[in-house]
Amino acid sequence: MDALVVYESMFGNTKQIAEAVAEGLATRMRAEVVEVGAAPAVVGPQVGLLVVGGPTHAFSMSRASTRRSAAEQATRPLVSRGAGVREWLAALRTSSAGLASAAFDTRVAKPRMPGSAARAVAKRLRRLGVKVTAPAQSFYVSGTEGPLVGGELDRARQWGESLAASFPVPAS
Repeated sequence: MDALVVYESMFGNTKQIAEAVAEGLATRMRAEVVEVGAAPAVVGPQVGLLVVGGPTHAFSMSRASTRRSAAEQATRPLVSRGAGVREWLAALRTSSAGLASAAFDTRVAKPRMPGSAARAVAKRLRRLGVKVTAPAQSFYVSGTEGPLVGGELDRARQWGESLAASFPVPAS
């Protein structure tokens, strides 16, 4: 079984988390990481686990207006420059009834900050008929552009390992 990790990232923090999650997944399965602008419109039967992540903007998934705002604030080029996870999920088709999924986000590390892109992603995946196999996971940045809070890459790798461990190892 293969895993596909699709991410949207403005300043590179979510990309780093996606890559770390894929490293963890790769301990038990093939894992491919794809920026949302290059993600397939159809997830075929070779993919058994779809992991989707993006930054939390205005308490949920980014939208065109929040991406424009991020671009205006940016001190370096954006990683994801086109449509985001919200638009990709709206157009996504899957060909496998057995597809499992998990969602993650990055968000500013502020106590009691409401909203989560990961929870919104998980909700959209469920509406598409995709089984969500793990609670939505948040990873933290120290400010709008980051950097990631210390230890978050290790935590993302461990989360990827735990996702992979929840699937049976194929017989060789």
